[in-house]
Amino acid sequence: MTTAVVLAGGPPDDVARTQPEAPNKAFVAVAGVALVERTLRALRASGEIARIVVVAPPGAHGHPALALADECRGDGEKIRTSLANGLAGLPPDELVLVSASDLPILTARSIDDFVQRAQAIDPDIGYECVERRVHERAFPEVPHTWARLKSGTYCGGGFIAIKPRVLPALTTFIERLGAARKNPLHLARIFGVRTLARFAVGQLTIEAAEARASRLLGAPARAIISPFPETAVNVDRVTDIAVAQAIIARLINDAP
Repeated sequence: MTTAVVLAGGPPDDVARTQPEAPNKAFVAVAGVALVERTLRALRASGEIARIVVVAPPGAHGHPALALADECRGDGEKIRTSLANGLAGLPPDELVLVSASDLPILTARSIDDFVQRAQAIDPDIGYECVERRVHERAFPEVPHTWARLKSGTYCGGGFIAIKPRVLPALTTFIERLGAARKNPLHLARIFGVRTLARFAVGQLTIEAAEARASRLLGAPARAIISPFPETAVNVDRVTDIAVAQAIIARLINDAP
């Protein structure tokens, strides 16, 4: 069993402004239940999670949506600060599940599966991916940004697995990537021209991407492909609220 860190920090955005009483997006109610509470319910039902740490605005720590958390910690201005706060004090070599907080249909079985896959390969950093055909077969109405690789087309999911000792290297990489994201020359310097060229034409393999990421981070990095599309259903835009509510209603109606 492992620790889960749920990132529920940040200021109000357009999603949060649909419900003025919500401290931020994580606390927006979808079908009557706050997004972060839906996430926590699934984590608490998982057989792989021993402890849940939520990172949220300090003023929200008494919110009833966080009642299932074992511990609440303050967030930061940037996500990397919130992640550092969530991982602080955890065993450096323990594989920790880091979860988004806006996963309205998350299930315990999808959490169990991800943790088991992560523990089986034991990366320093594991990034969840969901294959497009798997996702669109279940939830074609949910939009995503897709990455076309040689073995298939993928989107990111709501989880990463990380060993806390890798955080400084990850933070440095995120800062480099953020500074270079609008400059193709700088991106080429980071990832390599050959890697970017292969990605552009859909010929980059997952193995090559993992190898490049591992070299950049100085730590083993792996993609973890989940067969559970619900892990990639989140609420990023105001229009996603209605989509999530419709999916929840459909799942309730389809339940035996």
